[in-house]
Amino acid sequence: MEISGPASTREHPAAHVTGALERLTRFLVRLGPRGDLSLTAVGTLGTLERSGPCRLTELAAHEGVTQPAMTQLVSRLQESGLVTRTSDPDDKRVVQVRITDAGRAALAGRRETRAAMLAELLDQLSEDERASLVAAVPAIDRLTHLAPEDR
Repeated sequence: MEISGPASTREHPAAHVTGALERLTRFLVRLGPRGDLSLTAVGTLGTLERSGPCRLTELAAHEGVTQPAMTQLVSRLQESGLVTRTSDPDDKRVVQVRITDAGRAALAGRRETRAAMLAELLDQLSEDERASLVAAVPAIDRLTHLAPEDR
């Protein structure tokens, strides 16, 4: 497979894609609204929104932080009204964290802001470039679902 751009044509396509996705990740982080939520807080809220209630230990592992760090983060999110803690129905000694309606609204607001900022930039691309990005979305989504959650 031949690859255009700065990567060598002898490199595996993964090297080229990795570089592009790393640049895209940094771009999206910079594009995000400035606010009082850290990237880990936003990631945690997103995980809770997608997966439903989780144990603190599961959240910490998923977000790649220590359990004490996750405990502190969840406490701050709870104080802000973005999450609640409840007893696990199967084991009352275990605490589960769940996103609140306010947490969902905070995520939705961040996504709307980012989408508006991105729309302005997309308008500067050609129609073919925009179509190429849209066409790549299913492959990107599939790729993100291939890696195990615990990596």
